[in-house]
This record gives sequence, structure tokens and C-alpha cells, in this order.
Amino acid sequence: MTSSRGATIRLVVSDVDGTIVRKDKSLSPEVIAAVHRLRGAGIAFTLISARPMSGVMPLVAPLGIDIPVAGINGGVIFRPDGSVIAERRVDPGVVAGLFAMAEGAAVDRWIFAENRWYVSSLDGERIARERIASNAEPILRADFSDLYDRADKVTFVSFDAPMLRALTERAAAAFGDRATVGQSQTYYLDVTDTAANKGDGVAALAKMLGVDLADVAVFGDMNNDVAMFERAGFSVAMGQAPDAVKARADEISTSNEENGVAHAIDSFILPRARP
Repeated sequence: MTSSRGATIRLVVSDVDGTIVRKDKSLSPEVIAAVHRLRGAGIAFTLISARPMSGVMPLVAPLGIDIPVAGINGGVIFRPDGSVIAERRVDPGVVAGLFAMAEGAAVDRWIFAENRWYVSSLDGERIARERIASNAEPILRADFSDLYDRADKVTFVSFDAPMLRALTERAAAAFGDRATVGQSQTYYLDVTDTAANKGDGVAALAKMLGVDLADVAVFGDMNNDVAMFERAGFSVAMGQAPDAVKARADEISTSNEENGVAHAIDSFILPRARP
């Protein structure tokens, strides 16, 4: 949290799941209208998400985004037409080590590589929702080893929260100096490249657009959003965010089910716009 309450916001960057979309993964008319009001006031708007590019692209046109967008927590930065500007992959040694660490654990294993989604099971509890979020069909794999040098993101999935949290801690201890390790949701353990984190991702977007980080506002709801809270000039947590995340934000909005992004735009961002 690096509050710049006296600054004028020139760029807003929003997380996707749990922030700008509702639980059913849809954009509300209220949020769409608020983003267009924001852009009408001369403030740029874009997205950064743990989703792959295929999962972010369907949101670009409804929101009128015409500047670079980030997927894989900043690991893939692309233009609204889908052309890739920059891409960062996970160290192959880290990927191999992660799969060895998870051997025998009750987790589904996913790899996102080259805008495709590979899975260890088609029966996982999150498959149906991830089809919507990633805008992709899962590709079943028993052996992932040929993907180790092409992985944009490794995700382990489990609804055993204590077990997955413990696995996250082990993975961070073993590979935290060579990768970004964290949980984008309580049931997802995500591993990306060291530069594929929301903090570096927001910094890269701001640099491309010639905007000082002090003039950037960010919206988020989970622990992996705290990295961008710490880099941006102004941060807003959604109302349903964990208390630890709220404590790192400058302001708290309503929940994503209550149009939290629209409330943040109208209450906290537009009042900062220059006439």
C-alpha cells in the first residue's frame, strides 16, 4: 500500500476473478457502465489476471479496453487483438520439482502452456468453472514432462485447504527464489515465473503506457493482489476480501457480487479525475 491520496489517477488496473466478475464469471451491466464512465473521464483501464490470455480476451471488448492487458499474473502481456508483447515461462527445473513434491498428494495438476490448458483429470471439482474462466477446453494428460520447459503457469487444485496451504508453504520454501509461488484462491496453488506476479505486472503495464506508478490505482481481492497494492499509488480491496488483504489496501469497496468495481470507480477514482 503506497497511498497517493493527493495524486491524480491516470490508469486503473483491475484483477478479474473475485473482483471485476461475479461468482458466475460474468460482468454486470453496472460494472461495464462504470468502466466506460471511467474511460470517458480520460482514465485508462485494463486488466491483470491469473487467467491465461484465452480467459481474459472475452472481457476486453465489453469493457472497451484498447491498451495492453496482462494474463498469468503478468507472465503474458498482450494487445487487445491477442498479439503477445511479452511472455515469461516457469523455470523447467522448478516445474519438475513441483511435480515431484506433489507426488502422492490429493491434488489435480494443471499446466498452462502456449495458451492451452493441460489437466491430470477431467473430473476435478473446478474443471467446469475453469472452462469458463480460461475460455478453453482441458487437454487430458497422464505425463506432463514434455511441458516442463513450456509452462506459463503450474496450478495444483484441491478443496483440502490446510493440505494445499501446507503444500504452498513447502513449494515457497523450496522454489521461492526461482518462481512466484502463491494462492490465487484457497483451492488454487499457482506457480509462475519470478517476474510473473501482480506487482511486476502492474509496473510493466504502467511503463508501457508511460504512467508513473504513483498515478496507478489497482483493484483486487486475494493475497496475490497484495503485490500490486504495494507497488501502485492507490489500492482498493473488494468487500469480501480476507481481512489480511483489506488491511493492505487504501480503501475497501463493496463485494464483487455487489458491483465492487463500479462502487470503487464512482466513490474513489472519478472524484480524483481532473475536470
